[in-house]
Amino acid sequence: MHEMSLCEGVLQILESEAKRQHFTKVKTVWLEIGTMSGVDIEAMRFCFDVIVRHSLADGARLEIIEVPAQAWCLDCAQTVTVQQRYDACPQCGSYQLQVTSGEEMRIKELEVE
Repeated sequence: MHEMSLCEGVLQILESEAKRQHFTKVKTVWLEIGTMSGVDIEAMRFCFDVIVRHSLADGARLEIIEVPAQAWCLDCAQTVTVQQRYDACPQCGSYQLQVTSGEEMRIKELEVE
């Protein structure tokens, strides 16, 4: 379950930012997670609650924003939304797609005290 290590990384970022920006409590974390990132959203929620226990984010709400995967079609020169890797272009049917987003995970916003 790599979601556990992802949540540990998020907590490290929160702790680092707390020192840098002088806050002591995290109330809400907004995470953008790409639909092709391989992250199981429910596992992420569970792991987040476990990892942040007894930390500056104890009791924090985790809001997840799913980012749709997008790709550039080399044949029709369009940016298209794809559901999974190796999908055909919904515009022209080509398989010459280069994924441009949807694989990432990032902290978008924090609500802190």
